[in-house]
Amino acid sequence: MLELDLRGSKIIRWFFRLRGAPLLFDPKWLFNLKKLRTGGLGLTLQELLKSGFVNLATKPNEELLLGLIGQFWRPGGEIQRVDIDEFRNFRTPGFAKAVWNFSLSKVSDDWTVLSTETRIQCLDDNSRKKFKRYWSVIQPFSGLIRKEALRIIKKQAEKSYF
Repeated sequence: MLELDLRGSKIIRWFFRLRGAPLLFDPKWLFNLKKLRTGGLGLTLQELLKSGFVNLATKPNEELLLGLIGQFWRPGGEIQRVDIDEFRNFRTPGFAKAVWNFSLSKVSDDWTVLSTETRIQCLDDNSRKKFKRYWSVIQPFSGLIRKEALRIIKKQAEKSYF
């Protein structure tokens, strides 16, 4: 999980670029070209942290918990760069907080289950309504990204194990 590298996934690269496409319609579009090439988000754990995610917790061989604050329904996402304490205390209306985890559960000596979950907290009714509309469109694609991330992590883990 700590060596997360999604660069090898054409699906994830395409979805991240698609997520950044509305930036072309922003009056500052030249400024946004670099962001558009990567979709504004990173494809490795370090790049995710540089793009606005904050590491909320790392339990070696158990869980990785990442947080992100923004207005995800807006073209640029309005990502807020915060540290862990600012994340915990952030209460500004008009924003949402997202928490993304990767969790390992050992079933036996030879079998470990990797899962992921995303939780969202909208900080007021207006942001909740906007997020709900956004999520109704983006949900299937978000699910594909998470499944692809799990597939890549599994492949990387098995490659290093065998």
